[in-house]
Amino acid sequence: MRETDEAGDRDPAGRGAGRSAGGGARSGGVREVKSAARTVELLEVLAARGGGRPARLQELAEGLGVPRSSMYALLQTLIARGWVRTDVTGSLYGIGIHALLTGTSYLDSDPWVRAVRPFLDEASDAVGETIHLGRLDGMNVAYLATRESHEYLRTISRVGRRLPAHVGALGKALLAQRPDEELPEGPYERFTPNTLTEREALVADLAEVRRRGYAVDREEGVEGIVGYGFALRYERPAVDAISCSVPVARVTPAHEERIVSVMRGIRGRIEAAVPSGRGGPRWR
Repeated sequence: MRETDEAGDRDPAGRGAGRSAGGGARSGGVREVKSAARTVELLEVLAARGGGRPARLQELAEGLGVPRSSMYALLQTLIARGWVRTDVTGSLYGIGIHALLTGTSYLDSDPWVRAVRPFLDEASDAVGETIHLGRLDGMNVAYLATRESHEYLRTISRVGRRLPAHVGALGKALLAQRPDEELPEGPYERFTPNTLTEREALVADLAEVRRRGYAVDREEGVEGIVGYGFALRYERPAVDAISCSVPVARVTPAHEERIVSVMRGIRGRIEAAVPSGRGGPRWR
């Protein structure tokens, strides 16, 4: 079977936490706990590497600016609790199974994900292509649910994957819901020859998204893949979006018109059926 695999996780342009005058990151005016921040940074590094690229003690210590002894102690603590795993030699480290369990709990407990999932099935059946649900995370989009096409040639995207918002239809649909002033200065990371790497080009594209009502990604994130993204406006500004990804070989004017029509209808039905944040916690 021939499959077109979309690009893996990458660091976004303009990503970075705010820092206080004293050098420590602050949240709501409270200085961060260094040990907790170090633990989270380590888990994020291991998660970004993926299972195919385990890390060694020295590179983790150097990458996070931590003494080897402190990094070793932290790794052993996380191994004992299932957040990190190591090989039989004890020299290679990767993300542990408890990260999966926590991520699954996030998806299972999120009322919007639960409510949208049936509509993803409906959209996939209607257009025969891969459908995604994503959520804005800073200047990135995290994939929360995917329904893969049953076609011979199809896109593949895993739940939990994260991509910079400027490279795909999901992200551009959500960025268009926000003022252009919130966009970081470029240049942005290039994924393909079609990636919008300059701020001016992205601003112009987002203006077109607002006029059109949906975003189009023509091989900007992955060569050979076209995407159509629709912000879900049950929150303002929208934080969730759905998209349809199609191999460019199957994109015809008639198929594109069908996809846009179906996805618009699905978006309308989702927005009518899914409650806003009223009645429960308003997460931030």
